[in-house]
Amino acid sequence: MISKNVRVRFAPSPTGFLHIGGLRTSLYNYLFARHHGGTFVLRIEDTDQSRYVEGAEADIIRSLEWCGMTVDEGPGAHAEKPGAHHDGPGAHHDGPGAHHDGPFGPYRQSERKAIYAEYTQKLIDNGSAYYAFDTADEVEEMRERLIKSGNPSPKYDYITRQSMKNSLTLPEDEVKRRLEAGDPYVIRLNVPRNKTVKFEDEIRGVVSFETKGLDDQVLIKSDGMPTYHLANVVDDHLMQISHVIRGEEWLSSTPKHILLYEAFGWEPPVMAHLPLIMSPSGGKLSKRKAESEGIPVNTKDYISGHYEPEALVNFLAYLGWSPGDDSEIHSLEELCELFTLDRVSKGGAVFNHKKLLWYNEQYLRQQSDETIAARLRAMDGDLVDAMPKQNLVTAVGLLKERVSKIDELLEMGRFFFEDPQEVDPAAMKKWKEDSAELVGEYRKRVDAMPSSAFDATSLKSTLEEIVNERGIGFGKLMMPLRIAVTGQGFGPDLFESMALIGREAVLRRLASAVERLG
Repeated sequence: MISKNVRVRFAPSPTGFLHIGGLRTSLYNYLFARHHGGTFVLRIEDTDQSRYVEGAEADIIRSLEWCGMTVDEGPGAHAEKPGAHHDGPGAHHDGPGAHHDGPFGPYRQSERKAIYAEYTQKLIDNGSAYYAFDTADEVEEMRERLIKSGNPSPKYDYITRQSMKNSLTLPEDEVKRRLEAGDPYVIRLNVPRNKTVKFEDEIRGVVSFETKGLDDQVLIKSDGMPTYHLANVVDDHLMQISHVIRGEEWLSSTPKHILLYEAFGWEPPVMAHLPLIMSPSGGKLSKRKAESEGIPVNTKDYISGHYEPEALVNFLAYLGWSPGDDSEIHSLEELCELFTLDRVSKGGAVFNHKKLLWYNEQYLRQQSDETIAARLRAMDGDLVDAMPKQNLVTAVGLLKERVSKIDELLEMGRFFFEDPQEVDPAAMKKWKEDSAELVGEYRKRVDAMPSSAFDATSLKSTLEEIVNERGIGFGKLMMPLRIAVTGQGFGPDLFESMALIGREAVLRRLASAVERLG
C-alpha cells in the first residue's frame, strides 16, 4: 500500500546518448508514477561538465517523447500539473529571470550550485563533512603507499585521514587561513567508523553495509561543483521524491546516501534497485558486448532503425518484470495499470533481440495497410511516389507479414518500385541450366495473353500448364520466375506481386533475365 504522494525522478547524466538501460529505468519510473497517480520528474544531472556531450540532453528528451512518456516536471516540461505551487522547497533560490518547468526547479544540476553550497555548509557546521586540502598527487601517493604495504583497496577514510591535510587534523586557525587564502580544497563526507548502514529495498529486501568498507566520499569537488552523491540526495529531498527507482549499479552507493540523509536529519525516500540488463553471451550488456552481438545500444539507434516505439516499450517493460500471467502484448496505458514493484525480478534480465523483433512484428501488423503506406511515403518518397496510392497499399498487404520492421518493407519490396539491378547470390544457386529456356517459354505465353487476362489466377495457371506439359516440379519454374521478376529467392505471393507490378514491367524483367542470366 502506497501511503505517500508518489513522486519519482529519472535523473540521467548528459555524458552520452540515452542508453537502452537508462530508457528502461525511465520507463519503470514512469509506469510506477502513472500507476499511483503520481508525478514523473526529469532531472538532468550535469555536474560533470568535463564529460558533457553536446546534444545529449535533447536526445534524452526526444527519446522519452518518442516512447510516449510525458514528463510532468523538468527541462522542457511546460505543462504544469493541476494544483502545483511555486513556493516549494528550493523556490527561494531562484535568481532574476529564472525559468523552470515545474515547482521545484531548476531541473539541471548545473543551475543549482548555490543550493548545494548552502546545504554542504550545514554538513560542515554539524560535523558531518570536512574540508580536505590534499592535492590529487598527495592522495595518489597515500593510495600507492597503502597498496605497497599490503592494503589492496586503499581509501581516504577514518584511519588514513589522520595523516592527511584536512579540517579534522589541521589547527582551526590553519584551516581558516587556507580558506581565506583561497587554497584549493574538496569537501568530504565524515563517514563514521564501524557503523552498520541498513535499509529496506523494495526489490531486494533488507540490505546492509559496513562503513569500514566506505571511503570519505567527496561531496564538493575543487571546482565547486557537487559530486553525484551530494546533489542526488539534496535534490531528491528538495524535490520531494518519494521513491528512488534506479539501476542495480547504484546499490553500492546507497549507504553513502543513507548517511547523508541521516546527517541532514531527513527521511530517505523508498529505495528500489532494478536488475541489470544482461548480454545474451553473459555479463552486463555493455556497449562493447551489445555492438558485438548486433544489439542497438542507444535509444536513438532504435529511432533511426525504424523500430516501433510501442514495441520497444512493451519489450523493455518485460525485461525484468511481468504481470504474473501469460499475457505479452500491452499498450503503455495498460502497462501503467499493471505495473507494480513487487513483480520486478531480483536477477538480471537477458536482452533477447529476437524477442524484441517479435514484439515489433506484432505492433507493425496491427497497423492498417493504409497507415503503413503513408509512413513509407514519408520515409522514402523518391522510391515509392511513382506507384499509385492503392497499389502501394496492396503491396504493403503482401509484404507486412514477412518483415520485422517497417524499413524492411522497402528493402524486401524494392522490386515493386524498380526493376531488380542484381540477383541475390543465394538465390542464383537455384538458377539452373534450363531456367532461361523455361522462363522464356513462360514469357512467350504471358505475352500472348490478353491484357484483360493479366491477373494472379491466369499467371499461376500459365505456370501450371508448362510444368504439367513438361512433367517437372512446380519449383523448377517457380524459383527462376521469382529470381527474374524480383531478384530474390523469397518474398510475397509471386503471382499477386506480378499482377501488381504490371504486364509491361513483368515482360521486360523476364526478357532481361533470360538475356543476362542465360
